[in-house]
Order: sequence, then C-alpha cells, then structure tokens
Amino acid sequence: MRNWESLKHRYLQDNLPIRLGNLASNLARIKSCSLDHTNCIVVEQLLTESKFFIEWTAAEAEIEIAAELVQLQIQLSQWESRIKELWTDIDERRKLSEASGIWSDKVLDWSGLLT
Repeated sequence: MRNWESLKHRYLQDNLPIRLGNLASNLARIKSCSLDHTNCIVVEQLLTESKFFIEWTAAEAEIEIAAELVQLQIQLSQWESRIKELWTDIDERRKLSEASGIWSDKVLDWSGLLT
C-alpha cells in the first residue's frame, strides 16, 4: 500500500511548474504503458497517483487550468473505474494511450517547463 501522506508531503515541496511536470510525466507513462497488456496494474497505479497529484495541485493553479485539471481528474476516474474492461480491448487501450498523451502534452505546456 502506498503511503499517500508521505508522497503528498514530498510532492508539495516542489513549485507548481514542477508539480505539473510530474503530472505530465505520469500521463506520458500511462500513454506508453497502456500499449502493453502486461501493464494493467502499473497503469491503474498511475491513474490513482495522477488523481492525487491533481487534488494537491489544482487549488494553486490559475482558474482556467484548475478547471481543466478537474476535467482531467474526472477522465482519470472514469478510466480507473473501467480499467479491467478497458484492458481486455486493445482498441480501448489505444484510445486511453492517445488521450493520456494529449493530456500529457497539455499539462506540460501549462507547466511552462519547456519555455
């Protein structure tokens, strides 16, 4: 079982751009791991962790970004609740991979880390 309080403490030590970068990195990992059928548990853990990252970050983001993060958190929850169903269908896993890649790019852009 993951120690979420310990992770939260560590995560909140970083500034907002770094936290958004970490979220983008998780989403990129979801993208790549979704294409391998042996990574269901890994993806499920990344979905959960990413939802926490959003919870711990959204309040400090600009209102427009915070609203987008809420939408992302809803999407992550939907994927998480259907993970077993999604995992049995390669087309659904591809959709998950593509969508998480798009979100990763968006979040990385919001972070400003590449500018």
